[in-house]
Amino acid sequence: MGPAEKMAASAQAAARKIATLTTETKNDCLRDLADRIEKNTADIRQANAQDLNAADQNGLGEAKKKRLALSDQAVRQMADGLRQVSDLEDPVGAVTKQYDVSSGLQVRKVRCPIGVIMMIYEARPNVTVDAFALCFKSGNACILKGGREASHSNRMLADMIAATLQAHGIAPDAISLLTTSDREEIKRLLQLEQYIDLVIPRGGSSLIRFVHEHSRIPTVQHFHGVCHIFVDASADPDRAVDVCATAKTSAPSTCNAAECVLVHASVAADFVPGLVRRLSDEGVEARGDQVVCKLAPQAVPANDDDWGREFLDLVLAIRVVPDFDAAVAHINQYGSNHTDAILSTDPVNQRRFTDEVQSSCTLVNASTRFNDGFQLGLGAEIGISTSKIHAYGPMGLEELTTQRYVVQGDWQTR
Repeated sequence: MGPAEKMAASAQAAARKIATLTTETKNDCLRDLADRIEKNTADIRQANAQDLNAADQNGLGEAKKKRLALSDQAVRQMADGLRQVSDLEDPVGAVTKQYDVSSGLQVRKVRCPIGVIMMIYEARPNVTVDAFALCFKSGNACILKGGREASHSNRMLADMIAATLQAHGIAPDAISLLTTSDREEIKRLLQLEQYIDLVIPRGGSSLIRFVHEHSRIPTVQHFHGVCHIFVDASADPDRAVDVCATAKTSAPSTCNAAECVLVHASVAADFVPGLVRRLSDEGVEARGDQVVCKLAPQAVPANDDDWGREFLDLVLAIRVVPDFDAAVAHINQYGSNHTDAILSTDPVNQRRFTDEVQSSCTLVNASTRFNDGFQLGLGAEIGISTSKIHAYGPMGLEELTTQRYVVQGDWQTR
């Protein structure tokens, strides 16, 4: 048995024990881990400094370095996140349906852990803590493969997690940190469906495609976050400008940032110039169709491949559409089933939009940036799925469980 298989087998053995832990035990462990992280902030910052120094030497881009950095505040947020997860209702054992059948059997549908969850992610070391907390609270073991750019930070955090587990008499194999960047070793793990139950890749499209192509294990992921906002004819123009602009500028490199704004032709002359001015003032390049460029000289002509493109930067595509149907058709052609929003005061069009645009999250009169586990009241998330299988949208505690049947009989035979 090679090292990859040994790791996966150990995780599976740990998962069987974690599945039976009481809610109180899990919560105590998470709260103690939060305290440990806060007490060791200096050590975490020191390990993170090693990663940041290596990032400078390797010419890592500023956006990735920003995601990599752990400030005192970021460390506190990790600890706070653990406490928030401990306060969430435990999904394990929750009865979602209960009924009797004609034979007299009492049937219950009950939430249970998935088993071993492997997560592959880039840059952000806080994901190491978030992923562990969500997997552990939902009764799962986790195998975590973070980016090599965060190797020192991830190792420090994983060691703290393992020490906390041991202090509570829990198998430290509840978390396994894969440190190698050897693609062949990762491929071997992706073949071990007898040990690993689910794979969640979180990062750029090249990472996700690699996992998608090589995994024999069920996978949930999103390839792209091509998020749209449709400004309907009845939209409040001033508030619509604010929603559209901040949906890009608040975090341009996130998967829920707006990448394209569609504007109803009847309001384009009044709306487009103000939106493009706002974007220009905030350093955003507007790429527009012919109508947009005529209405707003600051806009740059869009190319055909700007529609359906995930810019992940201070760039926003803008197109004027003749009517509601054209907006929906554009989204269904170029969207990625991630997040799409309508800005409208027309209840009929609001309803039509949420019915006809089947993305993982549709919003009415709100920014696409709200498709986030914490913002939607899940407490935290391990990622956003556009797979439509098992989980669709932000994946919180419930989405890290499955459901099974527990049946109580009275010595019935068939």
